[in-house]
Amino acid sequence: MRAKLVMAAAVLTSLAAGVPALRAQPAPAVGLWQAMDPDTHQPSAWFYIRDDSGVFVGMIAKMFPGSGDDPNPICDKCTDARHNQSALGLQIIRGMKLAPDGTYEGGTILDPRDGKIYDAKMTVSADGQTLTLRGYIGISLLGRNEYWKRLPDSDLAMLDPSIKAMLHIKPAADPKHPPSRR
Repeated sequence: MRAKLVMAAAVLTSLAAGVPALRAQPAPAVGLWQAMDPDTHQPSAWFYIRDDSGVFVGMIAKMFPGSGDDPNPICDKCTDARHNQSALGLQIIRGMKLAPDGTYEGGTILDPRDGKIYDAKMTVSADGQTLTLRGYIGISLLGRNEYWKRLPDSDLAMLDPSIKAMLHIKPAADPKHPPSRR
């Protein structure tokens, strides 16, 4: 009993001394996200964000080209190693790190339409369903936001096989044709 009272007193003393209270962990950015076209309100692309040893990166996982758009665009305006790479699978988010306040910062985002690279930061909503991505030049005030919606993990099955291979996603088992046991 005495140990419990000492522990409770220590906790109260720490709080009174200004030690910040524990708070919920931020919702992770890892997963599949959907961007919407602001004019048509239709999906424009899906993006997959992964944690690569504490550095968060994101790639184009699925595209929804409009009529008249190239169904297999390449990043012909990119000026770095991504020049002339296929837009599908292109890593557009690089170098994001989780900050103590729950935001992701210190990274960049590539706009494959014009090849420009912007400083970027990301924030995941408290419910984990919206990712706010801000691309900017120099300071965050000189930029714009995009809002992506989280997709369920089950939608990973709808990705192109080449993207699944990049993400190390195994094909779902076919219940009618189970794998042979040799």
